[in-house]
Amino acid sequence: MNNRLLIALPLAAILAMPALAQTTDTSSSTPAAAPAATSTDNATGKAPLAPPSREGFWGRVNPFARKNYVKRQTEPIRDRVNELDELTSANSKNIKDTDSRAQAGIKMASDKADAADQHAVDAGNKATAAQQSAQQVTARVQTVETVVGNIDQYKASNQTEILFRPGQTMLSKNAKDAIDTMASSVKGQRGYIIEVQGFSSGKAQSAITNSQKMAESVVRYLVLNHEIPVYRIYLVGMGNAPVATDDASAKTKRVSGGRVEISLLKNDLEQLSVNSGAPTTSADMQQQPK
Repeated sequence: MNNRLLIALPLAAILAMPALAQTTDTSSSTPAAAPAATSTDNATGKAPLAPPSREGFWGRVNPFARKNYVKRQTEPIRDRVNELDELTSANSKNIKDTDSRAQAGIKMASDKADAADQHAVDAGNKATAAQQSAQQVTARVQTVETVVGNIDQYKASNQTEILFRPGQTMLSKNAKDAIDTMASSVKGQRGYIIEVQGFSSGKAQSAITNSQKMAESVVRYLVLNHEIPVYRIYLVGMGNAPVATDDASAKTKRVSGGRVEISLLKNDLEQLSVNSGAPTTSADMQQQPK
């Protein structure tokens, strides 16, 4: 009798367990029948993973789970992890792109600021140069005004006297040496004229003609031998006109024989050329030594 009880009790327990499991499953599945609300408050924007369905006794207690069973259970989790990795990678790329654009914008702004500073420095240098140029022009204008105001004011710089014997109109060696000395002092200069006055003894027109010839011989020598422009030479035959003396109380005296006075007269044009650096004209180039 006792042996029958020992065999019947375990058998009854085994037969009762499936019924208990089905009852529990039915009671637990009743509140879950309503659809769960979908939540998008996560990284992927998808609903959270639902727990795997476990039906029956062996769905809850399965000591003999196979590899495929485990794979099916973990596959949704693996997919969601892969999605999170992709989102993380995309976020990292977006952050790098944003940082690159920010750095490029900062560099561009810095370059523009440097360019603006350089332009400001250049503008300041140009303004300084313009001011200096204006000051130089003002100084030159003042010099030109002074020179132009005195352009017709010539001052005697040098004077040479050439003596001729009575009836002589040709230049002697001593006369040529004296002219050479005087003419060498005007090489390359500007703002000068040479005044040549001839005086001769005799009377009336013959004295004038003779003094004219003596003065012309001097002018000819200056033009041919020293290349002095003709427009810088003024010639006049004075004949037997009386010569004024330095002593105002003394009487004027007339010349005996012949004489030519060569006077070098200068104005301030040469000083203007030196101060302003003005180029010489073609006419002035003719008198410069070759």
